[in-house]
Amino acid sequence: IAPSHQHPMEICLFPATLQSWTGDVLVVGMFEGDMEDRLNDLEKRCGGSLAQRLEQKMFTAKSGEIANFQLLQSNPSQLVIVGLGEAQKLMLDDLRKAAALGARASIGSSGTLGMMLPWEPLVPAAAAIAIAEAVRLSLYKDVRFRSTPEPRSTPTKLELIGLPDTAGADLQTVHPICAGVELARELVAAPPNSLTPASLAETAAQLAHEHGLQLKVLERADCAEKEMGAYLAVCQGSDLDPKFIHLTYHPQGPIQRRLALVGKGLTFDSGGYNLKVGTAQIELMKFDMGGSAAVLGAARAIAELRPKGVEVHIIVAACENMVNGSAVHPGDIVRASNGTTIEINNTDAEGRLTLADALVYACEQKPDAIVDLATLTGACVVALGEEIAGFWTSDEHLAQGLSTAADAAGEGLWRMPLQSSYRDGLKSLHADVKNTGPRPGGSITAALFLKEFIDESIPWAHIDIAGTVWSEKGRGLDPSGATGYGVRTLVNWICSQS
Repeated sequence: IAPSHQHPMEICLFPATLQSWTGDVLVVGMFEGDMEDRLNDLEKRCGGSLAQRLEQKMFTAKSGEIANFQLLQSNPSQLVIVGLGEAQKLMLDDLRKAAALGARASIGSSGTLGMMLPWEPLVPAAAAIAIAEAVRLSLYKDVRFRSTPEPRSTPTKLELIGLPDTAGADLQTVHPICAGVELARELVAAPPNSLTPASLAETAAQLAHEHGLQLKVLERADCAEKEMGAYLAVCQGSDLDPKFIHLTYHPQGPIQRRLALVGKGLTFDSGGYNLKVGTAQIELMKFDMGGSAAVLGAARAIAELRPKGVEVHIIVAACENMVNGSAVHPGDIVRASNGTTIEINNTDAEGRLTLADALVYACEQKPDAIVDLATLTGACVVALGEEIAGFWTSDEHLAQGLSTAADAAGEGLWRMPLQSSYRDGLKSLHADVKNTGPRPGGSITAALFLKEFIDESIPWAHIDIAGTVWSEKGRGLDPSGATGYGVRTLVNWICSQS
């Protein structure tokens, strides 16, 4: 799937004062109950009785409020004031929200966007990255499948006003990370007649070619030779061949850490004979490869950032779950590549079957840690909603690393219990394990199922992104549709290991 290749805007700090700034659109953040000084500065710069006009709009600078003014002067021609809420409660997410609101208000301008958001007491470098990422990602729009895309202008330059020189130290990471998020969004958003297992493998090949990564793709016969019976059972009802993708980033110099990222890669999930019906929204099951999109997006970013000392393996067992005369039956027993036999009591719990063999393969790479991402269970959506992903791990160090990485990325992530007694719900009368347990605690038993295929000596975490991969109405800096969730968390975590 050809990416949209949106030209990234130039991003830099503006070292001088607001009074000397020149540009087209000026976005200014204000705190609730503390607007007077900032309004005085703005009136000197932009003219007019802004206080009176804000009063008419009943603007009080509550979080998420926005006031948009077209100015008679040509520099700037537009002023956007956004509310940040109470100053003592300021968090990075407040800056992200304000930056996204201001950026969207600038659509229609093709010049310079100035953004002056108060950042103290936050770390200035973190504030700069949060603002810059929010601006770029909130301006993203996928128009690849429009026959005649509507004309759309966005700013070509972003200047961050009022931040110290030290805030610019890591701004060069913004475009690679955002490019990874946008790739993930485009993969998830692509329709299933375009994004097939083969085209997902072609995307991996393009990444390998353009960014110096190593690629191995196992075909159906290769997977059969490795006895990947769980994975191959899922795809046996599809006319499209599976593609088992193994992409590797090799750093320059010595390797201190070896990490594996495993992404669920169901390019379409019909549910199989346990067909998705009713409220299951079968037409959205193109997003069931959201885990693979996240790990490929992370690979795209890591390949450009080139962290030292860490080798990263990206693994995706890509396929479709379809229905025909050859499709797997409910009640079939299959054997995974580690020898574990699985009774398939629900063909719509197919992702964990593909992940079973992918996780065994990941363990064979002898990594120091494995993280898998999957749109795995509706139960996780019920538990945590659409803004927070759940994760399961028995390793405290890995748990802390992922939580810290997600917090820095602004991606909601909540640790869930890996209750070992729930393993009883996966007992099968005839096989080693069933692929689903009881309805209560369904996301926990899904994680426990995956744990069956992990070498216990390797730290492992499972992240269920079923709720966060897609947004019907859009939220924060995410558009409606594919969010690209997980890319920034993974990149932050990997870079922290280097």
